[in-house]
Amino acid sequence: MKNKEELHSTQAPSVSVIIPAYNTADYIGETLESVLAQSFSDFEVIVINDGSPDTERLEKSIAPFESRIIYLKRDNGGPSAARNTGLRQAQGEYVAFLDSDDTWFTDYLWSQMQVLRQNPGLDLVYTDILLFGDSPFAGKSYMELDPPKGAATFESVLVEDCRIPTSGTVARRQTLIDAGLFDERFIRSEDYDLWLRVAHRGGRIAYQRKVLGRHRIHAQSLAANGEKLLAAELDVVSKLTRTLDLTPRERSLAEYRIARAEAYLELARGKACLLAGDDTQARVSLSKANSFLRSPKLTAVLLALRCSPGLARFTALAWRKLLARRATLSVS
Repeated sequence: MKNKEELHSTQAPSVSVIIPAYNTADYIGETLESVLAQSFSDFEVIVINDGSPDTERLEKSIAPFESRIIYLKRDNGGPSAARNTGLRQAQGEYVAFLDSDDTWFTDYLWSQMQVLRQNPGLDLVYTDILLFGDSPFAGKSYMELDPPKGAATFESVLVEDCRIPTSGTVARRQTLIDAGLFDERFIRSEDYDLWLRVAHRGGRIAYQRKVLGRHRIHAQSLAANGEKLLAAELDVVSKLTRTLDLTPRERSLAEYRIARAEAYLELARGKACLLAGDDTQARVSLSKANSFLRSPKLTAVLLALRCSPGLARFTALAWRKLLARRATLSVS
């Protein structure tokens, strides 16, 4: 595998592909094959082993690609720290992020770079990706399930009218550096945090309406736990209200986003209590959720809790689909 000295002795590439790896020895070979099969060739590949417990198997999986990648090892610090390690090592003007269990179609980099080169003022371009793996939404594209509503601005990203998938993103490296890189305190929603900071600084973001990659869904992925994702999103927005100079409208939207996340967390907690037979705490949490959501279905569940807790528990099983959908669409 290439080392740092060999990298600096060659001409800098246009794009640095950054792949953090943790417990994905079973998938990373397919990921690297998809990168090295790109029709666009002016790139380097940086794989960061984030203190993975499957290091021995991981290194066997990437051995066939050792002459074409830069392999870095670090103590475990989470995806933000791993991506920042790659960003500091990167030589490309642009960086392309890819999770080590996702893949790209052959023309991914060529198509993304076409957009960036034709629009030199852009800071970031994202594209659609296909979902596959262990999910009822496998076979559908990310944007088919949750299409963007207008341009990607600070406000639209904040309220999730536009969601930017990490494995579908190519960005100007200096823009990410200027925005402060990934916040290493976050292991979930860390991309959401960075895209918001980029947009708040005036970064220009474009969406390319093509399906150019695939996002794998499996039980071990960080996006598989809907409740933890909600908590992470809540932490991100709360942090940004403290650290960014927001306009009154932006602050109002952020406060709405916080209240919404808190409501969905209470919904998840209420469902868990209900399924566990704790009817009293279920009523407390579901009442808090419904004070924001104002949902007729939730109102009916609360009524059923008072009249027929068994029926309410049966209804609660249907909520799993809602949380599964949120986890599927949060593709960080």
